Amino acid sequence: MKNLSQLPAVPLITHDPYFSVWSCGLTPTSDETRHWTGAEKTFQGGVTIDGEPMRWLSRTGRRPMALKAIDVTPLRTRYVMEEKGVRLTVTFTSPLLLDDLDVLSTPITYVQFAVEFLDGKKHTVKVTLTGRENLVYSGEAAPRLRQDFFDDGVLQYAYIGQMQQKPLSGSGDHYTQDWGHLFFATDDGELDDMPGSSYIMQRYVKESDKPFETTLLVGYDDTASINYFGRLLPAYYARNGKTIIEALREFHARQDEILSRCDKFDKKLLADARKVGGKDYAKVVTAAYRLSIAAHKLVADEDGELLFISKENDSNGCAATVDVSYPSVPLYLLYCPELVRAMCRPVMRFAKMPIWHYDFAPHDVGRYPMLLGQVYASKRRSKQHSESYTVAPLYLYPATVDAYNFERQMPVEESANMLLMLAAAGYADGDYTMAADDLDMLRTWCGYLLKYGEDPGEQLCTDDFAGHLARNVNLSAKAVMGIAAFAQILDALGEKKEAAKYWKKARETGKSWLARAVAKDGHSYLTFDGVGWSQKYNLVWDKLFCWDILPETFYEKELESYLPRINEYGLPLDSRAVYTKSDWSMWVAAMAEDKDVFAAMVKPMAKFLAESPSRVPFSDFYDTVTGCYERFIARSVQGGVFMPLLMKKWRGEL
Repeated sequence: MKNLSQLPAVPLITHDPYFSVWSCGLTPTSDETRHWTGAEKTFQGGVTIDGEPMRWLSRTGRRPMALKAIDVTPLRTRYVMEEKGVRLTVTFTSPLLLDDLDVLSTPITYVQFAVEFLDGKKHTVKVTLTGRENLVYSGEAAPRLRQDFFDDGVLQYAYIGQMQQKPLSGSGDHYTQDWGHLFFATDDGELDDMPGSSYIMQRYVKESDKPFETTLLVGYDDTASINYFGRLLPAYYARNGKTIIEALREFHARQDEILSRCDKFDKKLLADARKVGGKDYAKVVTAAYRLSIAAHKLVADEDGELLFISKENDSNGCAATVDVSYPSVPLYLLYCPELVRAMCRPVMRFAKMPIWHYDFAPHDVGRYPMLLGQVYASKRRSKQHSESYTVAPLYLYPATVDAYNFERQMPVEESANMLLMLAAAGYADGDYTMAADDLDMLRTWCGYLLKYGEDPGEQLCTDDFAGHLARNVNLSAKAVMGIAAFAQILDALGEKKEAAKYWKKARETGKSWLARAVAKDGHSYLTFDGVGWSQKYNLVWDKLFCWDILPETFYEKELESYLPRINEYGLPLDSRAVYTKSDWSMWVAAMAEDKDVFAAMVKPMAKFLAESPSRVPFSDFYDTVTGCYERFIARSVQGGVFMPLLMKKWRGEL
């Protein structure tokens, strides 16, 4: 069967790492709806035409309607089905508007239904959408649940949730929502619990003998979203006490306005993407947009400061991971640079706590949704060092505690990442306040790069799944970029004399890197031992900021060297294996001045999206020969595929 969506999985409801529902079959009726983890989170869609029952969503029930089209844009998924002279169009819109953080952070999706009569005859049509009880708990065993229905004179409401609520009571990589309530709200049709069914579920029903258009609001009230160093924080929209009922009423009242803004945003983004890289690149950014944002939770700390907390989906579940934020930032630099600082803010806070007594940046700040201190490389300190529920409150530990294994840290990696993210956010909107407030810490991290970055010893980098690697040429390139980023921060803060010193060091280290990293034919090595090759994605900042640390001739030859190495579904990450990383490949593509070179990088990725046999949300780590995903599903790093758009925008070409 042809893949009409041209995607390996289709987003339906996408708001945060928990409220995330996808259609993973080739059609909406060939599989149950699922969380990105693969766990069934069941929405079932039914339709009855002139007494004959059919289904439009999920594999359960009577025969499916004939699918005519699937249209996916950055903010919207639309299904078009036809049967017995009737056309049913269902549109899911998750309004993740990066210029409106209250709307962005409100976990409500619009589900619009439109019924048309194509044959000129009269029909009676009933459309339903049912939410099953597995949407409100994690695991297979159903706890005791509560359900109720009410109205306020404007909207009808239905909700379902566990009787015993334990907000923020667990964490883990494939852990799904285990507290809070699923809500339906509408001003049209009926809400019921599907009378006669033994299952606990809530159903929306709209029946008419005339063509109609109607909307159902689907929301989730998680009550508490993040444990931030002992404080339980709600979603950003609820920071001042707004309830989910108030939010549902607001989204209902503002429906036309919000959906119009979504439509306008979709058209502009897709037009820009096609201008940069044609239909293939437009497909890639469509696949990445909702996915990247929904791998975060937006909250505010006790001072009202933004925190944009990522979760390492299908990786290890870490929260606010520096080397996950780093590849994601192009999307947020394009539309809301403050969200980049909101990624950095928890890291900066933890780095000043007694337990973090190191001269380099942390890797993470906890395991989602518990931000209690870095868990990566933490030592097992007791018999109760469990990984399955919550994590130790490491933020409370004194400096005398030896909490981490140094050999599993990423010191050059994370220090350079933090410097680059803060420099980029400041460059994007001119606000370097956050960097100024912690300039001494950034100076320390840059000092680490100066001492160890020119020829790194055996340590991990962002691509830690590949293991330790000594003398990593790409990691050294990141160190050079990190030093330059600190020089840029100092320049912007008016520290011209000190900035000149770091600019000089960045250029000297860059010159040394070029002399040691490049073979006679012009391509760069994997390691300074003169073996292998790798994608030099970290050098994109030199081009993006126009630093001119390396000559243009180097970039031309480097990019040319990649072309014969491209496989069916993309360019491998390096010479050690045939897998790739989609985010890094788009960083490399962004450096291409030649449109044909850019197209050669993008086309295989679009082909992967259309042909991958792995029915999972856009994996960033996959096999370039088979198209099968290796690991990593629905991760925030896919914001990195927006790097070509960012490059064009900052050059004034969009």
